[in-house]
Amino acid sequence: MLEKWPLGLRLYRPSDSPRSMQLRPGYQFEQIENSTDCYRFSAVTDTPGVLSLFEQSTLLFSDTAFFILEFYPEERREEALHEGAAPTVFYSPYMPIDEMLEELAPYMHRLIHDGFVGFGIANNRSGLELFFSEEKVLTCFTGNHIRTMDLFSRQGLSYRKNLVYPTDFAHDHLSLMCFRPQELPPELSQHSPEDLDYGRFCQELVDHFDMYPVEGNVSFFLSEKEQDQIAKRLESHPRLSEYAEEDFGAFLYDWIDFARECQEGFGGDLLEYRQCLSIRDLIQYVAEGVADSLADKLLSIVAEADEQLRSRFAPKSRRLDAPEDPDLASERFWYHGVVRDAGPTLRRDLIRSGLYG
Repeated sequence: MLEKWPLGLRLYRPSDSPRSMQLRPGYQFEQIENSTDCYRFSAVTDTPGVLSLFEQSTLLFSDTAFFILEFYPEERREEALHEGAAPTVFYSPYMPIDEMLEELAPYMHRLIHDGFVGFGIANNRSGLELFFSEEKVLTCFTGNHIRTMDLFSRQGLSYRKNLVYPTDFAHDHLSLMCFRPQELPPELSQHSPEDLDYGRFCQELVDHFDMYPVEGNVSFFLSEKEQDQIAKRLESHPRLSEYAEEDFGAFLYDWIDFARECQEGFGGDLLEYRQCLSIRDLIQYVAEGVADSLADKLLSIVAEADEQLRSRFAPKSRRLDAPEDPDLASERFWYHGVVRDAGPTLRRDLIRSGLYG
C-alpha cells in the first residue's frame, strides 16, 4: 500500500468496488501510437518515490533539460474548480539538469503534494520526458524502455498488468492551503500559509526559471531515433545543416503558432512573414527525405495549422514568389496567397510590393 500519498488528491472508494481495487506501487508501459520506438510509462508511487525518481532522473537525461510546470494562474483559479478545466502549461529554457534539480529542491514537496500542480522535466532532442501530474500519476515518455524499467526497478516499482490508478477512484483536488499546520507532513509544516499558496510558489518558479506559457492543446512526441533521422536529412543540405542539432519540435510549434497568429492578425512586416513561411519549407524538406512513417507523422502534426493558414488567404492577394532553395517536390501552398488578417505593417509592405489589392 501507499502510506505517504500526496495530500492534494483525496481518494474515495466506491461502495460497489471490489476488494482487489487497491492503490499499490507499480507501472505499466505501452508503445506510443504511430511510433516504432517511443514508449509511454505510467507509474503509481508515493511521495518518497516521486522525490527519488526525480533525484535519479540524471540516469535517464543528458546534461541539459527544461522544466515543465502546470498550474492555474491567479486569473484562472476559478477554472480549477470545474471538471475538465485545463491548467496553463509553462516551459523553461534548457539548462544543466543538476543545476535545475538543485534549485527545485526547496519546492519539491509543495509541487508533489498540491492537488492543482503538475510538473516535470524534458529534453526533446533526446526524446525524454518525466512528468508528475495533478492526478498524481508519474508518466515517462522515452525511446529507451530498458533504461526506464531499470530506473523504476531501482525505486522498488514493478510491472503490474492490472495497475490501479488514482483516477479509478472518486477524488477531490485540494490545495495545500486547505490543511491546518498539524495536518501537514513535517517538511511542509514550517511553511507560512503564503508559501503554501500554489499560485504564489508556482509564479516564483515561473519568474526564477524565466518560463513562458505554451499552447496546451498541441501534443506530440519525437523520439531520439526520429530526431536522428531528421538531423541526418538536414545535414544533407548545405544551408539547412546548421539546424541539424536543434530540437525539431520547436520548428513544428513555431509553425503552429504562426498559423494561429495569422488568424488573429499578423503583426510583423513582409520580411518576418516570409521568414515564418520558411519554417514550413524546412518542415517540408525534412518530410520529403525521411521514412514515410515519420513523414506522415510530421505532416499530421502541422495539418491543422496548414488548413488554418489556407483558410485565411485574402481573396485578392497574389502569390508570393517561393524561394528556389530548398528544392521541394511538393507544391508549396503557403506561398499561394497572403492572409487577409494582415496588420498595418504587413499590409503596407504588401501594397508597396503590389501583392495586395
